[in-house]
Amino acid sequence: MKSSPYRAQFTTYVLAMMADNIEHVISYWVVFQKFHSPALAGFAVLSHWLPFLLFSVAVGSLADRYDPRRIIQCGMLLFIVASAGWGFFFITDTLEMWHAMLLLVIHGCAGVLWQTPNQLLLYDTVDPSALPSAVRLNAMARQLGILVGPAVGGVIMLTLGPSLGIIFNTLFYLPALLWLFYAPSRSREAAPRRIAVRGIADIVQTIRDISTQPVLTSMTLLAGLTSFMIGNAYHAQMPGYAGDLGHGDPGASYSTLLAADAAGALLAGIALEAWGRLRPTPRTAIILAALWSLSLLAFAASPNYALAIALLFAAGFFELSFNTMAQALVQINAPADIRGRVVGLFNMAGLGMRAFSGITVGLAGAAIGIHWSLGLSAAMLLVCLAALYQRAAHSGAASN
Repeated sequence: MKSSPYRAQFTTYVLAMMADNIEHVISYWVVFQKFHSPALAGFAVLSHWLPFLLFSVAVGSLADRYDPRRIIQCGMLLFIVASAGWGFFFITDTLEMWHAMLLLVIHGCAGVLWQTPNQLLLYDTVDPSALPSAVRLNAMARQLGILVGPAVGGVIMLTLGPSLGIIFNTLFYLPALLWLFYAPSRSREAAPRRIAVRGIADIVQTIRDISTQPVLTSMTLLAGLTSFMIGNAYHAQMPGYAGDLGHGDPGASYSTLLAADAAGALLAGIALEAWGRLRPTPRTAIILAALWSLSLLAFAASPNYALAIALLFAAGFFELSFNTMAQALVQINAPADIRGRVVGLFNMAGLGMRAFSGITVGLAGAAIGIHWSLGLSAAMLLVCLAALYQRAAHSGAASN
């Protein structure tokens, strides 16, 4: 990507995403040591994803109405408040459960203020023809932050300790916060229409607005289906899969299993960017999602450790591929005057619905076993994707 503003956006996004995951590593470890509460761990998941479900469209509406750079800066400030808050309670040894819950909610709200406006910021940093590439690279930046964050967080905890380490983590948010004062803002001129923020009414109206646009509806449905049925809930079950594969110890073998999914996603970003010949269409995105589902179905049934690594690697590759393609199609086809709301609805489906994947994969895993729950969820998703593919094919034929 030759755009200098985009390179700055990419770098600051990686640092902020890394800091996001460093905070998870340090705060979750201290909270577990202090409270040993599975309920609080469950609350951590809900507080992370529910804000996306409840507020993504509202934040998108704000981004249509106001400068997205300032909304992202508000998110960065909330991240800093959360990390500094953890540090204060760790140093003073005064952390109570309600403190932890409040900080987890602040962190979740910071994320929702960040993600949708950040996607709109791409219109200010790259030309429209380069948007699919920018979306792919942004998704790769997300995976890079997710992959590097835990490792950096572990090093920080070992060298500085959790208390000073999580305060030091606030520094990684500063580059994004400061760069946004100088970031370009062309799209404000391209979308002069100001739309009121109306909460739930915005969600209903946005659904109506895109109901006549097959590309937007099919990609939003794709995001919602994949997140609801599977999402990333199997990540939380990874210790169980590792134990069943004979590698449940916290050594290199287990770490490799954990990293395989993220590594596959990174390779997908690099490969798709270098190759650049896979034309983004709704049907291609659905096929890639089906391949992701098949990879996880095979992983759930695999008794072999090496094969499991390969399948997780493939799953990461296909997941990034279909997610970035769907996101690019939504951003390219969204009407300029309601782009924020449309992208917000997509994020509500793609990120917010992950809160419910804990039921389809997580709670079902407690009842019938984690292998069966993931396998059945993947199989049901395949059926849904087949129906969605037929719908997309019919819509494509009608438009031709």
